[in-house]
Amino acid sequence: MRFPVFSLPNPTMASGSSSLMWFRKGLRIHDNPALEYAARGSDYLYPVFVIDPYYMEPDPNAFSSGSRRAGLNRIRFLLESLVDLDLNLQKLGSRLLVLNGEPSEVLFRCLKEWNIKKLCFEFDTEPYYQALDNKVKYLFIRERVTISSYRNTTAAGIEIFSPVSHTLFNPADIIQKNGGRPPLSYQSFVKLAGEPSWASSPISTELTSLPPVGSVGSCPISEVPTIENLGYEDTEEDDRTPFKGGESEALRRMRESIANKEWVANFEKPKGDPSSLVKPATTVLSPYLKFGCLSSRYFYQCIQEVQRNVKRHTSPPVSLLGQLLWRDFFYTVAFGTPNFDQMKDNRICKQIPWKNDDELLRAWRDARTGFPWIDAIMVQLQTWGWMHHLARHCVACFLTRGDLFVHWEKGRDVFERLLIDSDWSINNANWLWLSCSSFFYQYNRIYSPISFGKKYDPNGNFIRHFLPILKDMPKEYIYEPWTAPLSIQVKAKCIIGKDYPKPVVDHDLASKECKQILYEAYQLNKRLNGKVTEEDLKSLGRKQEEDKKQEQKSKRLKQTLI
Repeated sequence: MRFPVFSLPNPTMASGSSSLMWFRKGLRIHDNPALEYAARGSDYLYPVFVIDPYYMEPDPNAFSSGSRRAGLNRIRFLLESLVDLDLNLQKLGSRLLVLNGEPSEVLFRCLKEWNIKKLCFEFDTEPYYQALDNKVKYLFIRERVTISSYRNTTAAGIEIFSPVSHTLFNPADIIQKNGGRPPLSYQSFVKLAGEPSWASSPISTELTSLPPVGSVGSCPISEVPTIENLGYEDTEEDDRTPFKGGESEALRRMRESIANKEWVANFEKPKGDPSSLVKPATTVLSPYLKFGCLSSRYFYQCIQEVQRNVKRHTSPPVSLLGQLLWRDFFYTVAFGTPNFDQMKDNRICKQIPWKNDDELLRAWRDARTGFPWIDAIMVQLQTWGWMHHLARHCVACFLTRGDLFVHWEKGRDVFERLLIDSDWSINNANWLWLSCSSFFYQYNRIYSPISFGKKYDPNGNFIRHFLPILKDMPKEYIYEPWTAPLSIQVKAKCIIGKDYPKPVVDHDLASKECKQILYEAYQLNKRLNGKVTEEDLKSLGRKQEEDKKQEQKSKRLKQTLI
């Protein structure tokens, strides 16, 4: 990775009080308590972002362009957000200092070289950042640097200020209120949470100036790198997400959404059109909330303001305000549940004998299932890095409990890589939910890979857009092209099994089998009070295979008798 060198004009020696603002998420100026506190009473302020090679460095072995942790769409979105943050900081007399390397080591070097007395950063519940925070604390202990408690610094120490501002509530407070465990239902969470303590006071949305950047000494500072600087080949505009990163775009998009007061007042999830192409049927603010380009607290207050000025509006859990509360609920459960991102040793997760079928996983991931509605959504994910929540529901259900019965962790990994709004807490929570492993247990309710899309888009325009091989298929067959007579396939220039794959499963049979396995898995979890071992799951899996073979044998025998 080669970075553009950055030099400060006439840098000032930082002999006064210096603060370091460590940007991670929270890539914004508005409602940023850590930034405000870093600026307060400081002669010099160093706004820093560290490029972690583990997050950014190209991985040639990944199934899509990107690093080990993220696809190219999300990396580009992050870089755009950093460029915008830098521009906004420059308007305030400052600028973003970009460094490269292992974040805790880089940060510690800067703290020493710049004689920092105040280190500020937004608190983050994600395990990656929790581990990073622990590394920083370890370095402080190793180097015998005094860490003073928040807002109480000592002459020899460094004050650390790490406020909660990525969520509406402090997840730790909710867990404490609930006796040390996170609430496991939305209703109990909302009841415990109440109204946010800050909700009645105006959120700080503007800063007029910031202290200047002091001397950077020998620390290698660069500008925000480009995709090419990081070692990637940029893609054509048609093959990338249409959503641009940054606080400026986040605020523009939010204001555009709330300007339609009727739409805000009547918003009702899970309604909406998952096949909408020209204008997505949601705010598409999730990636901006994920990176903290938009403050969820500011968004909350803006929605409240709209609701106060309309006669009636929808209410949580389905309202727009309700969606922000869902976000906090998932953050709280994730923060308070050990091993939340896996089935094993996760106390709130049903133990289920999922298949470990890489061939089926690849067919789903690479949009080759033979079900156009599913494949079109997966192509949208690959190209846009985003899809409507109902589209996510469809493909997640299809991979897990609906048809393929592949482990939800495998699907989670694909989403985690490709989504521009991939959020550790929300992504894992949604996969637990949609696979009926936790939160939601009505496994008989599935999303049909054929009829569900038809309901919104009978002509199949969404499919034609993302799967151009099917663009000439008559609408009668667009959702089930394998049923089209050969003459129709020839006329549509799409022979099933040659130009477009045959279905990887028979949906009716597969969904029936999935329901049966889930029924037996639920019974096993109930009988053993959730203490299901790997051997128990293997045994159930073997039983299912034997039952399937016996059923096939009986069918063959019936056919012979006929």
